[in-house]
Amino acid sequence: MTRLGVVVNPTAGKGRGTAAGRRTHELLRARGHEVQDLSAASLALATDRARAAVLDGLDALVVVGGDGMVHLGVNVVAETHLPLGIVAAGTGNDIARTLGLPKPGDVDAGVAVIEHGLAAGPRRVDAVRVGPPGTAAHEWFLGVLSCGFDAAINARANEMTWPKGSGRYVRALLAELPRFEPYGYRVTMDDQVWESTGTLVAVANVPWIGGGLKIAPDAVVDDGLLDVVVAGPFSKTGVVKIFPGIYGGKHVSHPSVDVFRSTSVLIEPLTDLGGLPPAAFADGERVGPLPLRVTVEPGALSVLC
Repeated sequence: MTRLGVVVNPTAGKGRGTAAGRRTHELLRARGHEVQDLSAASLALATDRARAAVLDGLDALVVVGGDGMVHLGVNVVAETHLPLGIVAAGTGNDIARTLGLPKPGDVDAGVAVIEHGLAAGPRRVDAVRVGPPGTAAHEWFLGVLSCGFDAAINARANEMTWPKGSGRYVRALLAELPRFEPYGYRVTMDDQVWESTGTLVAVANVPWIGGGLKIAPDAVVDDGLLDVVVAGPFSKTGVVKIFPGIYGGKHVSHPSVDVFRSTSVLIEPLTDLGGLPPAAFADGERVGPLPLRVTVEPGALSVLC
């Protein structure tokens, strides 16, 4: 009998996480799996419970929710033997989109994919380590780390309850725009350094951010590389003009936008050139202020897909 730990975010997808979690439990048990509910009142407590269960002998960890729940799962199982199953039920679901998983709310299809992965074996993908330089402290992410105007938008979007998906990101953009001023950065990569006044710095392991914004169109989750998207100084009007093109990845053709590839990235504030950048977010979750070192770890995560 396969022993599965399940963590549910009940608030995911404007509350549909509760129903999705209940259905996930029902289906897994009906198909003969032993299911251990690891959900908790907070993500921090759920993470602690999941880590304890891993040590107690799970065969896989299943998360039900959006990118934030995937973030939780990655931080439990990265660089372990344990595979991660994902039932998409959030508002963004950028990681599920990247992995080709069933649409949010289609729990039956999501569970079928998990069972297929258990039978056929998991897929190995890259995970990304991030933390303050010169320390051992770190956490993991799977999607995109942002620390520019996009991070300020992310922080504002997390405070909003509507609308769902990328519509909330647009509303947050409009709320943050009046206070925007370009920031100052030094971004050190494997073989080059980018120093500039800037609007956006995103370190991407997947193409999408913010519920469907194609921030790094050519990012691949298992190529052992990070796509580093940087944008020079934009005016408020310039931000508004370039934003719609991000949905299709058209922003990367703008002369003030560059995309680099690297295995490691050190991002530092350079306040001589601009304002202090906002705290970084990864997978939609707050990571913390700069400076930060970001390093890809090829094949560090097993995913049931």
